[in-house]
Amino acid sequence: MSAAAEVADFDDPVEARVPGDERAIRAALLRVASPGGEAARIAAERGPAAAWAWIGEQAVAGGHVLPDPGAELAAGTDAGARLVVPGDGEWPYGLADLTGTGPMGSGTGGAPFGLWVRGPVRLDETCTRSVAVVGARASSEYGNWVAAELAAGLVERGVTVVSGAAFGIDASAHRGTLAVDGTTVAVLAGGIDVPYPRAHARLLDRIASTGLVVSEAPPGRAPRREAFLVRNRLIAALSRGVVLVEAGLRSGARNTAAHAAALGRPRMAMPGPVTSASSAGCHALLRADPEARLVTNAAEVVEEIGRLGEDLAPVHAGPADPRDGIGRAERAVLDVMPTRRTVTPGWLAAELNIAVSEVVALTARLADRDLLAVRPGGYQLTARARAPTRR
Repeated sequence: MSAAAEVADFDDPVEARVPGDERAIRAALLRVASPGGEAARIAAERGPAAAWAWIGEQAVAGGHVLPDPGAELAAGTDAGARLVVPGDGEWPYGLADLTGTGPMGSGTGGAPFGLWVRGPVRLDETCTRSVAVVGARASSEYGNWVAAELAAGLVERGVTVVSGAAFGIDASAHRGTLAVDGTTVAVLAGGIDVPYPRAHARLLDRIASTGLVVSEAPPGRAPRREAFLVRNRLIAALSRGVVLVEAGLRSGARNTAAHAAALGRPRMAMPGPVTSASSAGCHALLRADPEARLVTNAAEVVEEIGRLGEDLAPVHAGPADPRDGIGRAERAVLDVMPTRRTVTPGWLAAELNIAVSEVVALTARLADRDLLAVRPGGYQLTARARAPTRR
């Protein structure tokens, strides 16, 4: 079956609600217009056809030739992708939060005209319960392990992992998801048919086989430097929250967190060694953003993005201590007991300055908890009581 036929089979009449001519115009707008610009404003107010007409006027005045909308749509279909646009049943509701501005200034925060999507699952359903896991390209072995373990833990809790397919933390998050047969979404800065980095071509094919590869760049376009920052707003908008796993002080991952803040999404960071430059951005986020949360595992992440009162992470507690739950008087008895020597009730009464009858009552309660053993002539600490205390 051809790639075009596969796309046609996916888009049933109920889900592909937008007319073909409007879909083609949106494909062409992805080629020539920027999100958050004047064309985007016109499209939002008067529709994509009006935006296309305005661009046509600018092209005539400047002596430029516009691309053919039908050819733009066909190029994506030939690449095995479908164009999902506002109005489709597959359009994620989270993209509605994108406005005309963003952390990097005007023009970077607008909703996309459409998204090229490659993969067998629905974009809207895939992103309903999702978390972006992002971080440094020059990641450490620790960071890669943490990202993969975090992604696997999120999958176990029914969460989709969203990232940018870059080297380092992004790739580890994708691979950690795939390793446990989870669903992951890779958001590209270049065209849907331009694997970047090139070394991740096979990884992107694996992602597209069970999850989704997404891009708002037109087919065939190599990623431009500014496109990565613009792309980051989509990672934030397609997710319920963003987790930084290793990030430098100046990094794309922190930019993604800034977009998440603008969209009202939870921001989280995994801690690292205080001496690690790779974790400096995570620590800076936690200090600078009063709403950012420190997380150490998938359960804590899901608590931040999950259902109120239902997705609570277990409370961390230290190992149980044999002396937990005993009273102050009983603890005083244990504190004066020799490590291995047997002592008499009279000896304990003198050490604690209490009556022998009170000693008998206290030692009976300690014996019931297997903290004291009754010996000929007195009492001795049990092995359980001699275990190191954790105060």
